[in-house]
Amino acid sequence: MNRHTLCTTALCAGLLLALPATAKSGTASTQAPVPTPAPVAQLAPVRVVLAPSVETTLLSQMPGRLTVLNATLGSNVVKGREVVRFDCDEQLARLKMGDAELAGAEQSMEVKLRLQGMKQATDTEVALAASQVDRARAQSGVYKAQLDHCSVAAPFSGRVVKLHVRPFQGVVAGQPLMDLVGDGPLKIRMNVPSLWLQWLKKGAPFDVAIEETGKRYKAQVHAINARVDPVSQTIEIEGRLTSRPAELLAGMSGNAHFDAPDQ
Repeated sequence: MNRHTLCTTALCAGLLLALPATAKSGTASTQAPVPTPAPVAQLAPVRVVLAPSVETTLLSQMPGRLTVLNATLGSNVVKGREVVRFDCDEQLARLKMGDAELAGAEQSMEVKLRLQGMKQATDTEVALAASQVDRARAQSGVYKAQLDHCSVAAPFSGRVVKLHVRPFQGVVAGQPLMDLVGDGPLKIRMNVPSLWLQWLKKGAPFDVAIEETGKRYKAQVHAINARVDPVSQTIEIEGRLTSRPAELLAGMSGNAHFDAPDQ
C-alpha cells in the first residue's frame, strides 16, 4: 500500500467519525427553546369594613324627663314612628298661654279697627295693635315648636345600635339619645393604592370575603374619592354588594380581592 492510499483511507475514517457528531449537533440546533410561562400578576387583598348606607345619633332638643322609650338594643325602627317622648306638661301650658295671648291681641286689633272706622283711633294705634298680633303669633309659634320637640321620631327605617338613655331619665338639650343605622344596602369601605387609579373605575367588579360569615360575595366599585392621601399614597373607595344577604351587618370586616388588569 503506497503513501497516497494510506492518506485516502485515513481521510475517510476521519469523515466517518465526524458524521454522528455533526448529525447530533444539527438535530439539536433545529429544536426551539421551550418558553417559560410568565407569572400571573396577583393583587394583594385589601382590608374592608361594611358600613351602613345611612347612620345618625338622635339628640335631645330640649331638657326634660323621658316618659316613653320605644327602642331596645338591636330593635327595628320605622321612619316617622315615635321612639322617644318627654314629659311636656310645661311646654303644653306655655302653648295654651301663647294661644290665649294671640286671641287677646287679635280681639284688640278688631276693636282698634272699629274705632278707626269711627275716627276714634289713629293709624298709629292700629299699627301698634297689629304688631302686638304679630308678636303674639310668633310667640305662639315658638311654644308650638318647643312642644314638637317633646316627641322624637325615627328619621329613617333601620335598627338601634346603641342606647344612651334609659326610661324616665332626665336629660339636657343636646344629649345623645340613641344611635341608628339604616336598613338599606351596606357600603364597603376600603383604601387602595393610588396607582390603581390607572385602571380602577366605577363599576369595576371584585369579590369580598367577610370573616364573620366565612363567605365571599360579589360587589362593584360604587364611588371613588376625589383626593389621594399624600402620606399613605392610597385613595378611599366605596363598593356595593350586588345582592343583599341578610346575614351581613354593619361593622363586619374582611378582604377585597381584585383581578389584576390585563397587560
